[in-house]
Amino acid sequence: MADLAKLVDDLSSLTVLEAADLAKMLEEKWGVSAAAAVAVAAGPAAGGGAAAAAEEQTEFTVVLAAAGDKKIEVIKEVRAITGLGLKEAKDLVEGAPKPVKESVAKDEAEKLKKQLEAVGAKVELK
Repeated sequence: MADLAKLVDDLSSLTVLEAADLAKMLEEKWGVSAAAAVAVAAGPAAGGGAAAAAEEQTEFTVVLAAAGDKKIEVIKEVRAITGLGLKEAKDLVEGAPKPVKESVAKDEAEKLKKQLEAVGAKVELK
């Protein structure tokens, strides 16, 4: 145990450059990669964080799923929401499903959804 304690003390006194050199030497000696070990260790933590982020979604994307029967009214509403020109708004509506507005707060996303649905569009929030 005394040998291990001495080894820990020696490693603690290394500079960053010396530690990097040591890591390279160990990788060559044992045929392993330090980066792979770090990625594996960080993997589960990232997965858990993604699950928590999905539960607490604060930004939404308003997606036009379909224009419905009143395509001209939907084009007008898309132009009002996005500020696009007539041709760009028409292309967006005809190319549905497409995002109309991205990274918006939940209340604004709900408001935009209601506006588009009022003119006959089918809308999704993602």
